[in-house]
Amino acid sequence: MTGRGKGEEKKKRQTVSARSGLVLSVSRMLRYLKIGKYAKKVRVGAAIYTAAVIEYLIAEMLELAGKAAIENKKKTITARHILLAVKSDEEIDNLLSHVTISEGGVPPHIEPVLLPKKTFRERKD
Repeated sequence: MTGRGKGEEKKKRQTVSARSGLVLSVSRMLRYLKIGKYAKKVRVGAAIYTAAVIEYLIAEMLELAGKAAIENKKKTITARHILLAVKSDEEIDNLLSHVTISEGGVPPHIEPVLLPKKTFRERKD
């Protein structure tokens, strides 16, 4: 018989995200991959891989943004901290080179020409 007896319990259903150990929704990623028509057929494995890669990139950016917030003596991560984090990491900056972060401002940079010239006494030291 296939029915449950007294000792058997019903198995709990798990989402694909929970089974793969991800926080991002794999089913949503699968839906977006299908809607985007990147290929005729899209398997669940592609959605899992895409969700894992995006989750890793987000975690990396948030770690760097958290460090930037601590450096500025803030407890909340803002768009400014995310911009500073992106610009400080060469690979992420290259990945997001054509992205504008709203309310992020500009990265701090002073041209060497604008700095005051050293005097004769400062050069000797």
